[in-house]
Amino acid sequence: MRILLLSILLLSFSAAMGQDSRLAHQYFQTGEYEKAASVFKKLFDKNGNSDYYFQRYIESLSAMEDFATAEAEVKKQIKKNPKYMQLYVIYGNLLERQFRPEEADEQYEQAIENLPPDINIINKLSNSFVRLTRYDQAIEVYVKGGKLINNENLFAYNLADLYKRKGDTPKMIEYYIKASTQNPEQLSRYKTYLQRSLSTEDDLEELRKQLYTKIQEDPDNVVYPELMEWVYIEKKEFGKALRQARALDRKNNEDGSRVKSLGDIAYNAKDYKTAIKAYEYVTKNKSLNSDLYIDSKRAILKSKRKKITSNFNYQEADLDTLQKEYESFIEEFGINSRTEFLVKEYADFLALYKGDLDKSIGVLENLISLGTISKYVKANAKLSLADYNLMKGEIWEATLLYSQVEKDFTEEYLGEVARFKNAKLFYYAGNFEWAQEQFSILKAATSRLISNDAIDLSIFILDNMGLDTTDIPLKMFSEAELLTVQNRYDDSFSKLDSILTLYPEHDLEDDVLYEKANLFLKKRDYTKAYDIYTKVYTDYPEEIRADNALYKAAELKENQLEDIEKAKELYEKLFVEFSNSTFAVEARKRYRILRGDNI
Repeated sequence: MRILLLSILLLSFSAAMGQDSRLAHQYFQTGEYEKAASVFKKLFDKNGNSDYYFQRYIESLSAMEDFATAEAEVKKQIKKNPKYMQLYVIYGNLLERQFRPEEADEQYEQAIENLPPDINIINKLSNSFVRLTRYDQAIEVYVKGGKLINNENLFAYNLADLYKRKGDTPKMIEYYIKASTQNPEQLSRYKTYLQRSLSTEDDLEELRKQLYTKIQEDPDNVVYPELMEWVYIEKKEFGKALRQARALDRKNNEDGSRVKSLGDIAYNAKDYKTAIKAYEYVTKNKSLNSDLYIDSKRAILKSKRKKITSNFNYQEADLDTLQKEYESFIEEFGINSRTEFLVKEYADFLALYKGDLDKSIGVLENLISLGTISKYVKANAKLSLADYNLMKGEIWEATLLYSQVEKDFTEEYLGEVARFKNAKLFYYAGNFEWAQEQFSILKAATSRLISNDAIDLSIFILDNMGLDTTDIPLKMFSEAELLTVQNRYDDSFSKLDSILTLYPEHDLEDDVLYEKANLFLKKRDYTKAYDIYTKVYTDYPEEIRADNALYKAAELKENQLEDIEKAKELYEKLFVEFSNSTFAVEARKRYRILRGDNI
């Protein structure tokens, strides 16, 4: 019972203190300094250990210009608690407000001179100077405090923050490095601080230089090469980052995951050469039985395929070499749950780059027949198998496979993909009403990409059905699109030209031109493709294909035609003039990257 009563009394006391504190702040904010001083004094008297209430009490007196009372109160507290160094800072600030700077400096110097080897007092004193934006004195406190405690790196993080406030980047970097060596287990945290603080290439170069010196002085310290690896990644110098990663992997006897991760970063940055070197390091130096080995082997083939095909300037001999590497790997490790992703990628490679649909279909059918593979890999394999059957003209087999995936993944993304592909198949076949009905349903798809494509196709069908009391031009156009999918480019060109001949000035004209540009792109005739894309967005700026054509033209200038300035101009035109386009966000991102922004 006594404990319960004590608890109630403590709670009541705490609530009263909280209410008084809010009241005092309210008085101070509204300029009622006399009332604020009275309440803060009352709060301090009740809680004599609170520096905060005392400081606010003195600030209230100063705001009233009652300096005599304020000075008397500060002196009284100094006499009572001479080891409270922050009281000298409060006194110094009080003297500064009275335009007595020399006397104020004496108080500041006295506080620092009498600093004891006590971490709590060191922190309190430095924070008192920080509140007055007296960063030099705050730095002096931490430097002296570190010496007194015989650990000069103990306050390294605090010093880094102070130099950051001062705008002294080299010193900030110096102390962030010291802080990271003091707490190596928190290295990722310090990388985050550095990432937020280093805004220019010069800043990163300063960090690199300091780290280089540190590595020479202390080659056994693993923190320095870790940070050096990070610097090179930030500078997008992935080859140099790889050297650091491999050295750390060997020195620490790691499992290769660090090097694999660096390879992934390089791959995503389209530095396929470095990515391949990273993955090959893992496959040559780590156990063949580890999942990391399998993942790295798969990543090598994926990177080589990207390196060969990214600019569409590959030779058949390049593809033949890559095919042999795929087949050698599958022969060694078989088709199973560990290799299922690579086998699926191999089938896609055969179909999309080697043009060997029969072999690709055979690989996919074999993969799907296995009971040990993931249901998601099996579903994706079925979708690809349906695509390649469609390319061969096996419409019924394709729709059967799409329907299976749609049924198995009704409420999931793969189900939406399957439904969209099935609807498009019926669009190719000229069954526009059924296709349009499916596209209307898919407008609410959880995938934004599928939703946008479904909206575009739904509108496209509605706009072009029955314009001239016939849907023949639309059927001809959908047939041309199917011929393109089936890689029958000459037949597709012929069908598109027939539309322009038989139905001159038809509303499909911009769509026909856009599809012809896509065909030239597939045939790697980049100049013709670019010229036609330009005609589409220039002559038909209000039509649905305009933003698509503009984005494709910008991509061509950036990647295949290698005209970066023109690419920037086109990306900017897209996000400025077509701000509602689904490509606007990506266009702005590409523009900023080409401009050199750090994204």
